[in-house]
Parts: sequence; C-alpha cells; structure tokens
Amino acid sequence: MIAEIIINTIAKELNKTYDYIIPESIFKDIKIGSRVFVPFGKRKVEEGFVVGIKQESEFANKEIIKIEDNILNEQKIQLAKLMSKRYFCNISDCIRLMLPPGDTTKNFNNRIKDKVGNFVYLKKDIEEIENDIEENIIKSEKQKRILTFLFENEGIHILDLQAITETSRNIINTLEKNGYIEIIEEKIKRNPFIYKDIKRDTSLELTEEQKNAYDKISKSNYKEFLIYGVTGSRKNRNIFTTYTECFKK
Repeated sequence: MIAEIIINTIAKELNKTYDYIIPESIFKDIKIGSRVFVPFGKRKVEEGFVVGIKQESEFANKEIIKIEDNILNEQKIQLAKLMSKRYFCNISDCIRLMLPPGDTTKNFNNRIKDKVGNFVYLKKDIEEIENDIEENIIKSEKQKRILTFLFENEGIHILDLQAITETSRNIINTLEKNGYIEIIEEKIKRNPFIYKDIKRDTSLELTEEQKNAYDKISKSNYKEFLIYGVTGSRKNRNIFTTYTECFKK
C-alpha cells in the first residue's frame, strides 16, 4: 500500500503529494489524516500528513519512518484541500490551522508534550471478583469499596479513584499485585473549555432601518441583494442571518 504525503512546509514548490511505501508494522494504524515522519532529501527527515492511500505507485521507493499520531481525519484533509484552492496557499498551511496550539512548530522540543496519567481497570471478570468477595477471599473493606466502584466506573484516573473511595495508593497497589486490577498509563485528553463558562449569543433585534431593508428583501423575487450601510451597522450579521433563516424555512 502507498500513502500520499503532503510535507509540512511553507515552500510553494513542495505543495504537492509524495508517494511513500506503508510498512507492514504500521499498516493497521495509518489512515488519511495521520501525521508521519518520512525521509526527504539527503539525510533529512520531514514531518508530513497522509492525504490519500492507494494500492500502488511507480514513484514510491522509500518507506514511512513512523506515525506520530492520528490527529486529523479525512474530512479535515478534504477541507484543507478546498481551503488551499480557495485561498491559493499550501495545503500544509491549511492543515496547521487545524492543529492544537503549541503543536504546530517543527521544533519538536518546543511542542507541548502530551500529558499522561495512570488509569485503573478491572483485570478479572466481575463475576469472579464478586465470588471472591462473597467467599471472603477479599477481606479488606477498602478493597471491596474500590472493586465495587470499578464495576461501573473502570478506566478512572488513579488519583480520582483514591479521592472518591477514600483509599490509599497502597490499597490499590495490593489489588494490582493480587491480579484484580491493572494500572495503565494513558494520554489525558485535554478540554480547553472545561473551566470556561461559554455563553451562546442571543438573537439580535433588528433596528427600524434594518427591518425595513429586511421586509423589502423578503418580499422581492430576486435571489441576490446588495445592502448599503455604514461600517459597524451590523447589516450583514442581522439582516443576512435573519433572511437566511427565513429562506431555509
């Protein structure tokens, strides 16, 4: 299989796809939107994005080195292509607009590192654990409390588990040692809006002049209109939005 790669560069002459062989080791993980490292030029490694996958190519003679992540999807790649045509810029320029802040620089040492944490999962079947509790094989009330909570809430951060069940790390480590749970290091998904109170805009009321303009537009048989108004009069936002909603109905 061959991957079509866009190199992450601002050079206009490199705004084209390059074909690279997909090694078997990453075949199951790679997809359109994957961010990869590829050999490029003499003794040089460049970052690129997969924008297409095909069966074969007469130009592919080098393999992808590795996948960094699957930060984009096929829809975003298609959007980047449309933006590139519309605004006469590199596809990679449009792709960078879709990346999280701190994740666009090509100096990898300056990138925001992924935050990871330890998450707790059940290792044994729930029926087996319940049986061990009933048979008094598990005697500690704190251990029972942890396991009972994990029956419906596994995959929880270890610090949250300690706080909710009012237990210690030693209790959790004992359960891990006895094979009831497993602790897995995972990437923590960041939500930049989690602590922000985002209020939705409310519908704006039209002024008398805007209402007159809207009434004339809504009663007209024409499909396109040129609206005159001073800068800052909100003519586009108010009238166009109102007319668009009316047109949809």
